[in-house]
Amino acid sequence: MLNFEFCSPTQFYFGKNAEEKAGQAAQKFGASRVLIHYGSQSAKKSGLIDRVKASLEAEGIESVELGGVVPNPRLELVYQGIELARKEKIDLLLAVGGGSVIDSAKAIGLGVPYEGDVWDFFTGKAVPKSMVPLGSVLTIPAAGSEGSLSVVISSDGGRSKLGLNHPVLRPAFAIMNPELTMTLPPYQTACGVSDMMAHIIERYLSNTEEVELTDRLCEGALKAIIHEAPRVMEDPNHYGARANLMWAGTLAHSDIMGVGRQQDWASHRMGHQLSAYFDAAHGASLAVMLPAFMRYTLPYGIKRYAQFAVRIFDCDYDFANPERTALQAVERLTAFYRSIGLPTTLGELGVSESDIPMMTRTIQMHRENELGNFHPLGYEDIEKIYRLAL
Repeated sequence: MLNFEFCSPTQFYFGKNAEEKAGQAAQKFGASRVLIHYGSQSAKKSGLIDRVKASLEAEGIESVELGGVVPNPRLELVYQGIELARKEKIDLLLAVGGGSVIDSAKAIGLGVPYEGDVWDFFTGKAVPKSMVPLGSVLTIPAAGSEGSLSVVISSDGGRSKLGLNHPVLRPAFAIMNPELTMTLPPYQTACGVSDMMAHIIERYLSNTEEVELTDRLCEGALKAIIHEAPRVMEDPNHYGARANLMWAGTLAHSDIMGVGRQQDWASHRMGHQLSAYFDAAHGASLAVMLPAFMRYTLPYGIKRYAQFAVRIFDCDYDFANPERTALQAVERLTAFYRSIGLPTTLGELGVSESDIPMMTRTIQMHRENELGNFHPLGYEDIEKIYRLAL
């Protein structure tokens, strides 16, 4: 196990009617004027925004609103939010929605106290030092942004999608009512399942030795998600299944399962290209890219993939042919994605073979000419993985 530092200061309010505690949570963090940030009009039409505002007003807290967040949140709206927050003297941001809304709010929070362009943080020209405090009312369990130190924003009309990790990005509080997720369309629920699974698998695919504890945490969480996802698909109003998935999404990206171990993240970077150029849902892009990545890197990680197959999908270990067991990890994961209605090929996302050189050429590397850590990839490897995903 590697040395690590870990701090997760987010306070969670979990359960039925938890959104009624928005004012109490904001007051605890000294808020007097809040920017409520949300996505589609569904948050308004459902009455959720009104309930949140009423909770704030009960604590004497004023609020202004900014909607319009779209999947793969755009830098243009972030700029609007920064300007509005400065004008209205906002002292707390409250994101009402899923990962895209929370990430947009995180970027706004970074930009308000910064004198330069907030995009500087994403391109590496600047390092965050502070941000406006952020709370969230989660409606889509997927990204885990409500408890993570990560943010992802798209610029150039969505053509450039970059991420940032920094401790200041962890929200002050998160309000989580599983009932708010019951009206999600099946496809959006499935994409959320894929997203949270990928956050765990990117940590699980590690070369670090002596990490049995975090291995078992990863495996247990994945098995729970695989158990609950079909139950939610069959009965969208199943509170217990919704609750388990919602908390799994938070734990998946809090990094509690990733401390002390090398992590990969190559599949995420390749998936970001599908979101940037083809507007693919993030979870859908991961359902396509993770199996292709696993298939390509299988010869370099037979032991790890065999462990994945045995411990997560309960496959029998083939002592005579461990590679056969390892391959079952890919096959079983792909079959699971398909069973909940997700795409598993690039063609299903509208990507053709002729698009692959462009996606490969424009991908952002972790470091000079290499992507990922489990089996570091060059541009030639990345192109081959995209072709495996056709």
